[in-house]
Formats: sequence, structure tokens, C-alpha cells
Amino acid sequence: MYKLMMRIIHETDISVTKKLFMNFFLNVNFTGWPVQESYRKKYNCNIPWAILLDPTSACNLHCTGCWAAEYGNKLNLSLDEIDSIISQGKEMGIYMYIYTGGEPLVRKKDIITLCEKHNDCIFLCFTNSTLIDDAFAEDMLRVGNFIPAISLEGFEEATDGRRGNGVYERVMSSMKILKSHKLPFGISACYTSANVDSIASEAFIDKIVDCGADFIWYFHYMPIGNDAVPALMPNPAQREYMYHRIREIRSTKPLFAMDFQNDGEYVQGCIAGGRRYLHINANGDVDPCVFIHYSDVNIREHTLLECLRSPLFQAYHDGQPFNENHLRPCPMLENPDCIRKLVHETGAHSTDLQSPETVEHLTAKCDPYAENWKETAERLWRDEPHVKKPFLH
Repeated sequence: MYKLMMRIIHETDISVTKKLFMNFFLNVNFTGWPVQESYRKKYNCNIPWAILLDPTSACNLHCTGCWAAEYGNKLNLSLDEIDSIISQGKEMGIYMYIYTGGEPLVRKKDIITLCEKHNDCIFLCFTNSTLIDDAFAEDMLRVGNFIPAISLEGFEEATDGRRGNGVYERVMSSMKILKSHKLPFGISACYTSANVDSIASEAFIDKIVDCGADFIWYFHYMPIGNDAVPALMPNPAQREYMYHRIREIRSTKPLFAMDFQNDGEYVQGCIAGGRRYLHINANGDVDPCVFIHYSDVNIREHTLLECLRSPLFQAYHDGQPFNENHLRPCPMLENPDCIRKLVHETGAHSTDLQSPETVEHLTAKCDPYAENWKETAERLWRDEPHVKKPFLH
């Protein structure tokens, strides 16, 4: 961590470093948190630390297994709608906004406009990075509050195999541009049964560090959608490997590494349903999680606070944590009975507009996984040192 901090200090543009300190460390965490707490107490509901939203369903690639690619370019949140979401969020103390998609950088102009208008916020963006060029890097330098998280499946063969020939080289070029402009960025990596060894290897980690990445955010493959492939879900041994590997990376590499599924102990389990974040898709549907496509409310018909007080979001609030073992945090992946109950009792509907998936179809893919992971998770939770503290909404 010391090496990482020194690298950030010496290799990041000083004006960007100052903006990140003000917006992330002060606004997101110190200024925003007490305001969020006041809303939580007043309305007895979850208030998120961050909001994920899809500016568009459009994408310049068509990656295998990506649900966003199904929708084409038909769905978009307008500039005014995104501006309204951010303005409402700031009233509740929320200063962290994360773009997903689709490919958010299809909306580069609007994204920079929002960075300028809400210059007290931090914007993270999950992106394939192929639309990053020198002109956009100059815009990023100017606003100072936009950070890309670049999606990679591993090395060239794995990345091009899913995203298309030549994409890996375009990603390498994008990272070179960002590094040359002294801009911070990170990597988003989904681990599956097929790539878990390579995507966490010494060679891969050293490669992205050399390219200038400051963080890597690992995501567990989720069997979302009617065409999902359950065989790609990591088996218990592979997930346990990632549990240990993520901690090793943090202690040996100048890279901040996070594992969305295996770091539940630090956030006390599931953070979805507005507890620490929620997701708004390009149709305006407010999902409790970017991986759980069921909703009972739309941002075009309700205020953000009303959405957080909907039956589904209140059920999340009242049901968390879904498991006292925070290595089994998710109401879908590790506790599928929970999401079945949540959907049925609140009348939530599928927000997959292309191929709606019933909750029974989804959880049938998770039931065997949950049962197989249970024994390993219980052993790790019992035998490994963990941060165990009273649950806080």
C-alpha cells in the first residue's frame, strides 16, 4: 500500500489528485455520511453510499454473455434525468456515482457535462475503454473527477475471445493514453471457472501494474439471464483460491484489489438494495443490485427517496444481512431462497426487457452452487480471522 500511495502521488496529475482527495475522501465519506445517516434514521430505509446507473444500453462492442448487448441502442437515460438523479442523491449526501451499461462512453459528451456541473462528486465508469482517446483524456484532466475501470478478461486470447479480435490491443492503447496523461484508472475483471487461474496470476497482476492501473475490482460470474452458462460459475475450490489470492495481492502488490463476493466481511454482507448502493438501468428501472434484475419502481415515475421506500427496497432493508456468514452474503447466489421470497412478496418484475427471466429459473441455477459453497464458506468463516462487528444499516 505504501508503494501504491507513492506511485499515485508521483505519477498522477497533481490537480486530479487534489480533486480526488476533496471529492472522494472529504465529500463522499466525511461530508456525505452524516447526511445519509440522518435520512436513514428519519425514513427508516436504506440510503446508498453510491449509485450505479446506465446512461445507455448502446455499446460499440457485442461481448459474449453481456446482457447489455441484447438491448441495442434503444434505451437511454436523458442528460436531464441523470442530472436529476445526481441532484436528488446529493440532497441525501450521496457524492459517488458509477456508470455501467451498455458502454457509458458512447455518451462521452454528456458524461463530461455532468462531471463539470457536479464537480463536487466522484464518477467511476465501467468501460471497455476502446472509446478513450487523447481528446477525452484531456477532458478527464480538465474535470479531474472521472475514473475509468477498464474491463479485461485476462490476456489477449481471453479478452479477444469474448470481446472481439483486436480489442485487447485497443485496451492496451487506452491504458497507455491514460498513463501518459497521468490519469488514475483501474481494472474490472470477472472471474469464471475458465479464467480464474490466469486472471489472478502474477503475470496478469504485474502486467496491469506496469500499465499504470491503481486498482482491480474482481467480480464473481453470475448466472444472470435465460442464456447464462452455470458451468462458468467457479467451483468451491476456485472461489476459495480467490478468497486467499485477493488478500495476497493486497499485501504484496502496489495495487488496491477488491473482490465483490469475497470481501463481505468488511461491509457486513450484502450492500445492495440501497444499503450501500443500488442500480438504475437505462429504462429507469431501479434494481436493488446490478446483478439482480428485478424491480418494483421506476425513477421516471418516482423520486429517488420514494424508490428507496418501495416494498422491494424495504424488504432488503429489513432482511439484511441475509446470512450471518458474510462469505455467503448474496440473497441470490448463496441464499437463493431469499430472492425468491423477496420477489414474490413484493410483486417485483423482471427488468430484462429482451428476455425476462423468472426468479424460479434464475435461482434454479444458484441452488446447487449455494449448497456446494456452504461447507467451504462455513469453514473459512470459522477458522480464518475476520472482522466481525455488530451489523449496521
